[in-house]
Amino acid sequence: MWRRLAAIGLLTFLPACGGAEDPEALRSPDREVAATDAATEAASSSSPAASQSPASTTDISPGRGVVLFLGTSLTEGYGLGNAEEHAFPAKVQARIDRAGLPFRVVNAGVGGDTSAGGLRRLEWLLRMPVRVLVIELGANDGLRGQDVDALRDNLLAVIGRSRARYPEVEILLAGMQAPPNLGERYTESFSAVFPEVAREADVTLIPFLLEGVGGVRELNQGDGIHPSVEGHEIIAETVWAGLEPVLRRVDAR
Repeated sequence: MWRRLAAIGLLTFLPACGGAEDPEALRSPDREVAATDAATEAASSSSPAASQSPASTTDISPGRGVVLFLGTSLTEGYGLGNAEEHAFPAKVQARIDRAGLPFRVVNAGVGGDTSAGGLRRLEWLLRMPVRVLVIELGANDGLRGQDVDALRDNLLAVIGRSRARYPEVEILLAGMQAPPNLGERYTESFSAVFPEVAREADVTLIPFLLEGVGGVRELNQGDGIHPSVEGHEIIAETVWAGLEPVLRRVDAR
């Protein structure tokens, strides 16, 4: 799907996703660390009722297990205007409510975040009673051409630390693809990381988060990469297909 993206769309997406002024600034590890740490500090310093997530102020009601979405601007709902209503985690919440399941979604998407950034802020996020973790990390690693072995290690570390804190946590991993301008060898290695990690760690794999959305002009915003409201609706359905049976299994325990 990514092979249909125009080069101009990729160039537009880089600063939009990372919050950087130019590609070199976006690639800077120090800049990414500072942005992630600032987001975490800002969320940590807010009141308990409003600090469940850097991107959500939803109350965690007693008896409702947390479904934590750990991700990037794709999860955050970049450019949607009202992400609390239109981002795919919110649309998943609507499906949970319609199904009568006792779970509350927390959107922990941060624009520009890499797998390393997600790992760094995981400990704070695990203060919540997480029953299900949905990992959407790697898109920015791919855009920056970062090492795929480091991506694999970070994803496994996120899974391992989550299980150390909550041994019965259920985990879903969203697959991603790298843009084609990084070369065939890299894109193939990158895409292979997600099924490999899912098999090794025994977690549920969502094969490709942007299935049916990536590269489809009318389902994306002007940058050609961030999904529109309609695109997020399709993503929500993709995620729900893997998440619903997991939630029902957890609820039956």
